[in-house]
Amino acid sequence: MEPADAWHLTDRLHTEQGKGDPFAAAVRATRMPMIITNPRLPDNPIVFANDAFLRMTGYGRDEVMGRNCRFLQDKETDRGVIALIREAVQARTDIAIDILNYRKDGVPFWNALYLSPVVNETGEVLFFFASQMDVTDRVDAHLHTTQEKERFEREVASRTRDLTEALASKTMLVHEVDHRVKNNLQMIAALLSMQARTIRDPDARATMNSMLNRVEALGTVHRRLYQSRDVERFDVAAFAQDLADDLVRGSGRTDVRLHLDLEAVEVSVEKAPPVALMLNELITNAMKHAFAHDRAGRLSVSVRPDGSLIAICVVDDGHGMPDTVAGSGSFGKRLIESLARQLGATLTWRPANPGTRVDLRLPIAATVTDTRP
Repeated sequence: MEPADAWHLTDRLHTEQGKGDPFAAAVRATRMPMIITNPRLPDNPIVFANDAFLRMTGYGRDEVMGRNCRFLQDKETDRGVIALIREAVQARTDIAIDILNYRKDGVPFWNALYLSPVVNETGEVLFFFASQMDVTDRVDAHLHTTQEKERFEREVASRTRDLTEALASKTMLVHEVDHRVKNNLQMIAALLSMQARTIRDPDARATMNSMLNRVEALGTVHRRLYQSRDVERFDVAAFAQDLADDLVRGSGRTDVRLHLDLEAVEVSVEKAPPVALMLNELITNAMKHAFAHDRAGRLSVSVRPDGSLIAICVVDDGHGMPDTVAGSGSFGKRLIESLARQLGATLTWRPANPGTRVDLRLPIAATVTDTRP
């Protein structure tokens, strides 16, 4: 049997109308508030209300009979909900909706209304049947949840604004510090350069120039940090490009070809100074020793991520690393090895036939360790 024909099942009971009608008895006795209205009468009035409806609303039977249900509404009742109910009545369709109603004593309650037309075999609407239920607790709980959600979202938005402003202030402060450190390092570099020009001993002047290069490398670090939007991360590849270009161009060696193979890879800001000093030493040593005596050649610098590591490689095709650099007595080599230990990095020097290859592999996430005695 189709669902639309299920109403025929009630015919099998062969009940008489009146007191013996089991359906009428069920409507009268149920604890669910129910009413029946008659759309064939003016203003579709209530023609039946069970005791549960009277208990829920607080009205007596004589106060509700013959009245349209709108007496349960007040100024706070949603006009849009009222319009939907009116449209359902006009269209003779079912509707299930929550509506704010008022008891006789003026206390509001949320009413879960289900309204359905009762149609005869010819399609005429004889009555409207309406079941109702006080769902104030459910609606209040939903409203409370919604209000708490909105309050939480407002607090999150407010906290986000505060954190954003704090981060902006922190970024501005850190940038100002980097700017001042950069300026101080530039002043120190200028003083070292002036002092170097007064030194007559070639070895002493070379040592002073080496210190000048290291100071300038640190100055480049702070310049890049000052220009960066991220105050907590440092791009090794971008720094390597700046440093290599500056060192080769500053040497005046137009016969040394620079080849760069760089992929963006970032480390924490605390690693920036030791990484910068190592790169400065590696490139400076290559320019000093590989291409001595006006030897032309090619210098390659690569930086790339390798899983959890950063792979840095400096290769030249020059004379090869002399014993004075390869041995432990070289200050530059000892500086590189000390910095590598701080970063937990591995350092490999080997011949490139011709020239020298230096491979440096350092963890991206490792912290800097103080290796001072």
